[in-house]
Amino acid sequence: MFAGIYGQRPLAEASLEGFAYTFSPLVEETAIDTVVIDVEGCELLFGSAYELAKEISKGAARKKDLGGLECKVNVALAANPDTAIHAARFCKGITFTAPGEELTCLGDLPLDVLQYSLVGIEEPRANEILETLKLWGVRTFKEFAELPLAGVSERLGQEGLKLQQLAAGKTSRHLKLKQPAPVFKSSVELEYPIAQLEALSFIFARLLNQICASLNAYALATHAIEVDLKLERGATHELKLNLPYPMRDHKVFLKLLLLDTEAHPPPSAVVAVNISCEPVKPRTSQTGLFIPLAPEPEKLELTLARLGKLLGAENIGSPELLDTHRPDAFRMQRFVLKEAKRKRSKEQTAKSKQQTANSRQQKAINQQSVVGDPKSVLGFRVFRPPLRALVQAERGYPTEISAWDKTRSVHGKVVGTAGPWRTTGDWWRTDGWARDEWDVAVESGFQLQVLYRIYRELSSGTWFVQGSYD
Repeated sequence: MFAGIYGQRPLAEASLEGFAYTFSPLVEETAIDTVVIDVEGCELLFGSAYELAKEISKGAARKKDLGGLECKVNVALAANPDTAIHAARFCKGITFTAPGEELTCLGDLPLDVLQYSLVGIEEPRANEILETLKLWGVRTFKEFAELPLAGVSERLGQEGLKLQQLAAGKTSRHLKLKQPAPVFKSSVELEYPIAQLEALSFIFARLLNQICASLNAYALATHAIEVDLKLERGATHELKLNLPYPMRDHKVFLKLLLLDTEAHPPPSAVVAVNISCEPVKPRTSQTGLFIPLAPEPEKLELTLARLGKLLGAENIGSPELLDTHRPDAFRMQRFVLKEAKRKRSKEQTAKSKQQTANSRQQKAINQQSVVGDPKSVLGFRVFRPPLRALVQAERGYPTEISAWDKTRSVHGKVVGTAGPWRTTGDWWRTDGWARDEWDVAVESGFQLQVLYRIYRELSSGTWFVQGSYD
C-alpha cells in the first residue's frame, strides 16, 4: 500500500519530504509539492490505512514549530505509487482506492494531466501520443484504458502501452528513494589527550579504514586528505596530503600520514581527530602484453615521502625552470601524474607534422642568416655544479686559471679572452645577483686550446667555471 501526499499550495523546498519521513522511511519525491510513501506495515503504529491518512492530514495542518506544514494536503491511498500520485494531485481530501478499482477514481481525469514522466517517456514523444489519442476521440483515462492492447501496440508502440497501463492504474514499480549525498568524513573525540605518535596512529588507522570503506562502496578514490587535530586549550593543527594520483589504500594513507605527522608534529596533546577527503574517479590503466610493468605508484609515493623526511620536501621532485633571467634558476616541483592524451586523427597528425617541418625550416633559415654557416655554431656543456676556481687577473683580465673536482679539472694559461659581460638582476631583493662573465681559451698541452665560460661573483669576488664549449 502506498500513500500519495500533495500540498495544496506552494511549499518550501524539501519541507514536504521532511514531513513525509515522520510517517515512513521510504519516501519518493516526485515534485516539490508531491511525494509518495510506502505505508506497508504502518497500520501497527497508526491503526488502519485510513487512520494513517487522517493523521497525515491533521499533522500537515499543524504549525511548523510542532512539526507541521501549516497547510492542507491531499492524501491518496492506492495499491501502486503511480495511482496514489494521480489521486493525490487531482482528488481533494482523503482518497482510498482499492486494488482493481483504479478507474473508479481516475477514470474521469482528462489525458492532459497524465504524468508521463512516471514511466520514463520524454515530453515530445508523450505529446505526440496524446495528440494522436485526441484525434481518435479519446479524452479520459477510462477511454484510453478500454482501447485494445493489440491496436495500441501496433499504432503507438511500447510507449503507448506504458501510457495505457499508467492511465489504467496497472503499473508496477519500486519507489525511487532519494539517497543522501555521500560524506567521506570521519571524526572521533578522545577520552583523554594523546601526545604520542604511536597511540595516535591507532586513531588514524580506524578513521582511514572507515573512509576507504566508503570510497570502495561508491567505486571512488581520493587525491587529497585533510586532517584536523583539535588540541588542548582549543588550538587546532592541520595536516594535508596531496597525492599525485587517486588512491584508496588505507595502509598507504596511514604510512604517509604518519610520515607527515613526524615532519610536522602538533605542538600539544590531541583531544579530537577529524579526517576528510575529496572523492574523485579512480585512475584506470591497462598495459600491453609486451610492455614491462611499471613500479607500483603507491610504493613510489611512500619512497618519496621517506626521502622527503630525510632530505626535506623542497629537495624532492622534478626540476622546473623559473620565469626569470637568473642563470640556472630552477625549483623542485612535486611529481604529478599526467594523463595520456587522446589519439589524434590522421588529418591532425599530418597537419602537425607539416607545421613542425615548416618551423624547423624557418629556424634553420634564421640561424643561417645570423651566424652565416651552421657548422660554426658551438655546443656548450654546463658543469653542474660549477667548478670553484683560482684565477689570476692582475691586469684586469684572466691570465691563468686552476679549478678541479672529483671528476674533472681545468688548469693552464689563458691565451685568449672575450668579455667581461655583466649580468645583474633582482637588485631589490636580498638574493639578487651580479657577476662578470668571460669566455676564455686555456692552453691545455700539445698546443691545444679549450674554450671555457668563467664568471666572478661581484658580492664575494669568487671565481667559477660554468662550462666548456665543444
